[in-house]
Amino acid sequence: MAVIAGIDVGTQSTKVVLYDEKTREIIAQASSPHRIIAQDDGTREQKASWWTDAIRTCFDSIDERSKRRIDAIGVSGQQHGFVPLDKDGNVLYNVKLWNDTSTASECEYLTRCAGGRQKLLENEGNLILPGYTIGKILWLKNHKRELYDRLAHILLPHDYINYYLTGNITCEAGDASGTGLFNVRERTWSHRLAACIDDKRNIIECMPPLISNEKSCGTIRAEIAADLHLREDVIVSSGGGDNMMGAIGTGVVNEGTMCVSLGTSGTIFAHSSTPLIDDNGYLAAFCSSTNAYLPLLCTMNCTVATEYTRALFGKDVVSFDMEAKKAPIGCDDLVMLPYFNGERTPNYPNGKGTLIGLNQKNMTEAHICRAAMESAIFSLRLGLDTFREKGYAVKEIRLIGGGAKSKVWRSMCADIFNVKIVIPEVTEGAAFGAALQALWALSTINGGGRTIQDIADEHVILDSDHIYYPDEKRVESYETAYKRYLNYMKEVEHMFK
Repeated sequence: MAVIAGIDVGTQSTKVVLYDEKTREIIAQASSPHRIIAQDDGTREQKASWWTDAIRTCFDSIDERSKRRIDAIGVSGQQHGFVPLDKDGNVLYNVKLWNDTSTASECEYLTRCAGGRQKLLENEGNLILPGYTIGKILWLKNHKRELYDRLAHILLPHDYINYYLTGNITCEAGDASGTGLFNVRERTWSHRLAACIDDKRNIIECMPPLISNEKSCGTIRAEIAADLHLREDVIVSSGGGDNMMGAIGTGVVNEGTMCVSLGTSGTIFAHSSTPLIDDNGYLAAFCSSTNAYLPLLCTMNCTVATEYTRALFGKDVVSFDMEAKKAPIGCDDLVMLPYFNGERTPNYPNGKGTLIGLNQKNMTEAHICRAAMESAIFSLRLGLDTFREKGYAVKEIRLIGGGAKSKVWRSMCADIFNVKIVIPEVTEGAAFGAALQALWALSTINGGGRTIQDIADEHVILDSDHIYYPDEKRVESYETAYKRYLNYMKEVEHMFK
C-alpha cells in the first residue's frame, strides 16, 4: 500500500497533502501563500520561483518519517498560466495567470485570424478568451520581443512543476485543452492557430509532447529528492489543471455527477465521454486528466465578490454569513454583477463590480452581503443551464473550494441549481485529486490494471451528515431573482465587452 503526495499550485497558495492508501487518511498537509502582481490594466502575474519556494516550505513543515514513505507525487496547477522558458530551462518572464485580462486585444486579433467565433468552435472546439494561454504567448511577442525570440519551451504551471521535479518537459490533454491552442476533437495542438501567433516560426515546436494520463512523466531528480527529503525512486504522474484534478478528487469521473468549486474563481464542470461543444461559448470544451472530457464553465469572480464585500464592512466569514441571512432571497431587487477582475463568463474583459437596483429599503449591509453571495452562484448557474440545454442529466453536485465551507452558500446552491448538493470529506479537492492520479500512475507502473474510476470509487468519501436538498418555495424565489440577474447581465454588455 502506497503513500502518495498531491501538490496543488493555486492562485493564492501552494498546498501539499500526503495520503495513505491503506488507511484512507490524509496523514499530513501543509500550505504556503503566494503574492500576486496586479496592475490596473488587468495584469495578474506571479513568479515561478514563488511556487517552488512554496513547495519547499510545505515539505519542510512535514515530518521526515512521513516524507520518506512517499512513493509517488501528483501535481495540480492553476490553469491557463504561461511559463516561458529559454533553451536552458530558465524562466524568461513573470507567469501571466488565468485571471490576467491584459491580453484582451491579442485574443480579439487571434479570433479574427482564426476566422471568428463559429470557425473556432467548428475546428478547435473552444473560443479564445482572455485568460487563455494563447493570448499570453502573442502578448510576449508584441510586448517583450527580445524575450519571445529566446522562447524555447511553453509550459503551463503544472507542467513547470513537473519539470522542476523530474527535469522532463511534458504535457497532458486536460491542461493543454485550456491553452486555446489545442484541438479538443483531435486531442492535439492546432497548427492553424499557431500560425496566427507567428506565421514565420513554428510555435508548436515550443509546446511539450503530450502523454496519456495514466502514465508517469518521470522520476524525481536526485537533487530535488535531497532538497525535499524524499526517496530518489519517487515517481511523478502526468498531473493536470486544478479543475481537472478537482474532478478526480471529488469523484467526478462518471457521467451525471457534477462539481462546483467556489474559490477565487468559480467553476462548474462534469465528466463526459465525448466533447461537449457549446455554441454560445459559455462552456469550455476541455479534456479531462483521465483521458476523457471535462466540459466546464469558469467565472473569474466567485469568492472575490464576498471577500471584497467582507473587507468593505470589516466582517469575518461567520459574521458575514450571519449578516447575509438577514436579507431576503433576491435582496429586495438589489443585484450585484461581480466582475471585479473583468469576467470570462460572460466574456466581459473590461467588466467592473456593479450594484444595480439600490433603493432606500435595500441599501443595507445585509442586502449587499447577500447580493454578493447570490451573484457568485447566479454566474455559475449559466453553466448548469447550458449543460441541461445540451441534454446532460445532472444527478447531484459535489461542492468544493473555500466557499463550500459556508452553510449559507451550500443551501443557496441547492436552491439556485435545484439539485442535491453533497460535500466530499476531503475538501482540498485539487491536491487530493492529484494524489489519486499519482496512485493511478503507480498502479499502472506496477501492472495493477486499476482504472481511475476504481480508485475514485474507493477513496472519494462523501459527508453523509451534510446533504442539502432544494426547497420548492425557495427555488421559485431564486428563479425570479436569477432572471433579474440575467437581464442586468445582458444590459451591461455594451459597457463591459
